[in-house]
Amino acid sequence: MTDLKFEDALARLEEIVQTLESGNLPLDESLKAFEEGIRLARSCAKYLEEAERKIELLTKDEAGLLKTQPFSLESGEEEGK
Repeated sequence: MTDLKFEDALARLEEIVQTLESGNLPLDESLKAFEEGIRLARSCAKYLEEAERKIELLTKDEAGLLKTQPFSLESGEEEGK
């Protein structure tokens, strides 16, 4: 399987999910589609992990100077929820 762009991989994954949910495939074709879907889901997860590593938050320190810090899902969530 060649490397797809994230959007292409996600679109193909959505197609596979719709096809599997329809229930119209024979078992052997369903298994092949499921395996392809798993590969695509893992590929999409890799893309998202890489994107998360690249994102940085711009914040102000106590002196009012701007600084960057790595983004994490935990720091991106609002406190108190």
